[in-house]
Amino acid sequence: MVIIIGIVEALENIKLFFVGALDMQGKAHGHIENEAFETMDQFMLLCFGDLLGIDLPTTYYALELLPYLGEDIVKWNMRMSDKKSIWEEKAGKLDIDP
Repeated sequence: MVIIIGIVEALENIKLFFVGALDMQGKAHGHIENEAFETMDQFMLLCFGDLLGIDLPTTYYALELLPYLGEDIVKWNMRMSDKKSIWEEKAGKLDIDP
């Protein structure tokens, strides 16, 4: 009887593990999407920071990427201009006061 209860608990734990690991409809999808947007924002800032008024020497070399990133620049520019304070956003995610 004890062995059967142990097996049932083990199977339940395995089920919970896979639900958490493969849950793409819940919070996991949102976290992955936010991380992808943040990474893309940082990459675009390094390549095309002059569009926001940041003078960067890498912009000249990044112009070769323009045909591939042209559609993303408009969305990125809107996302960056909508942010009031990047520091407040980062602090809010870490639950600290800026």
